[in-house]
Amino acid sequence: MVLADLGSKIAVALRKMTQTTIIDQTVMNDMLSEICKALLQADVNIAQVKHLREQVKQGVDIEQMAGGINKRKVLEQSVINELCSMLDPGRVPYAPRKKQANVIMFVGLQGCGKTTTCTKYAYMMKRKGFKCALVCADTFRAGAFDQLKQNATKAKIPFYGSYTETDPAMIAAEGVDKFKEEGYEIIIVDTSGRHMQEEALFEEMEQVSLAVEPDDVVFVMDSSIGQAAHDQASAFKGKVAVGSCIITKLDGHAKGGGALSAVAATGAPITHVGTGEHIEDFEDFEVKSFVSRMLGKGNIAGLMEKMKQADVDLEKQASSLYYGAPVG
Repeated sequence: MVLADLGSKIAVALRKMTQTTIIDQTVMNDMLSEICKALLQADVNIAQVKHLREQVKQGVDIEQMAGGINKRKVLEQSVINELCSMLDPGRVPYAPRKKQANVIMFVGLQGCGKTTTCTKYAYMMKRKGFKCALVCADTFRAGAFDQLKQNATKAKIPFYGSYTETDPAMIAAEGVDKFKEEGYEIIIVDTSGRHMQEEALFEEMEQVSLAVEPDDVVFVMDSSIGQAAHDQASAFKGKVAVGSCIITKLDGHAKGGGALSAVAATGAPITHVGTGEHIEDFEDFEVKSFVSRMLGKGNIAGLMEKMKQADVDLEKQASSLYYGAPVG
């Protein structure tokens, strides 16, 4: 997976510390230097790396720590906590509600996989029991409507678009109104991919947002974007109220740290990640599980959830056997 290289480097730095006989300020500084170097090599924004280093140093006073306390564990937990906070801006993302129209507008750079992500998201929400529809408001890219149409047909999700209308705001408004009237619960508006320097396309994005008044604006980010991520994400945030982020292409790039920087720039939490080309290659994002997997510790939270569910199932089986047994 992407960030696996970063995760293994951080894990090595933590492991090296645990193999040291005495944990002192020098050992902590060496560990932090290795972790910061790994983060910078993974394209994480330098300000974030500096913040992580300062937070760990402020939070853990090695010299003043009482005897008997496991300094290695305290340091390791501090680093993990800071990695989690780097990915969690502390904002609760918008949660679509059933039996009402939830308009969700997708924005992002050209080539980030936005149109495919719109379909993946719709397909996932459809499987969760929502009535979903797609609107193509991308009139800039040739073949955009055809791509959305093809994806939506394959996923068996209704769609709306136009080959003749050139005003994306009008298409978006018409599509949203149509699906609202028909009782759809999640209406996804796909917009033109744009670049920070394309002022006209940013104005168009604002117009689409004003036309449909979205409940949530999702910023779609290619995990391999690199150092430009922070500035690009900031530019989007300056034009529309970005409420959540979806990271794509988490299956094929060795870095991906730029995606972490996007979270800091937008102040919006990552809600989902795309992990492959197929429509099912899409999953909910959970910070602790992600950091745990990144460091090679496995999906601890997911495992705990499965164990809880197994216990519930066993209890149900046991009670049904007990109540179903013949008396006497």
